[in-house]
Amino acid sequence: MVNLFFYPADFTFVCPTELGDLADNYAEFKKLGVEIYSVSTDTHFTHKAWHDSSDTIGKLQYPMIADPTLRISRNFEVLIEEAGLAERGTFVVDPDGKIQIVEINAGNIGRNAEELLRKVKAAQYVRANPNEVCPAKWKEGEDTLAPSLDLVGKI
Repeated sequence: MVNLFFYPADFTFVCPTELGDLADNYAEFKKLGVEIYSVSTDTHFTHKAWHDSSDTIGKLQYPMIADPTLRISRNFEVLIEEAGLAERGTFVVDPDGKIQIVEINAGNIGRNAEELLRKVKAAQYVRANPNEVCPAKWKEGEDTLAPSLDLVGKI
C-alpha cells in the first residue's frame, strides 16, 4: 500500500506536526507494508532546506515529493488553485492501484498517524477478508461484521 500525504507548505505550523507524527509512526507503517510519500507544491530545494533546518523534519525517513508544477495536487483534486497550495489530503492506495482511504482536512486541522494506522489496518483486513466489514472505531483483533440480510435492523 501507498500513503500519499498532501500538505500545504514547508516552513509552516501544522504541517511539521503532521509530518513528525508520521515519522514517529513510520516503522509501524513499514511493518504493514505501507510506504509514505509526503507531497507539497514546494520545490525539492525548499524540502531540503526545511529538512536541514528543522529537527522535526530532519528525522523523516520517507520521501518528500516536490510538486511545483501542481500536476500531482491537481490530479488528486487537492489543489487550491488560487493559492497554488495543496489541501491536507490523505490517500491510501492498495496494491491494485485502488484508492481505499481518502481524507481531506481543513487547513487548520491536523491529522493523526495513529488513526491513519487504524484505517490502514482496516483496509488491509477487508482486502484479505472480502466478506467482512469493519465497524466504526474497529481496531485490529476486534470483531468484524459479515453483512447479510439476517443483520438488517439488528445492529
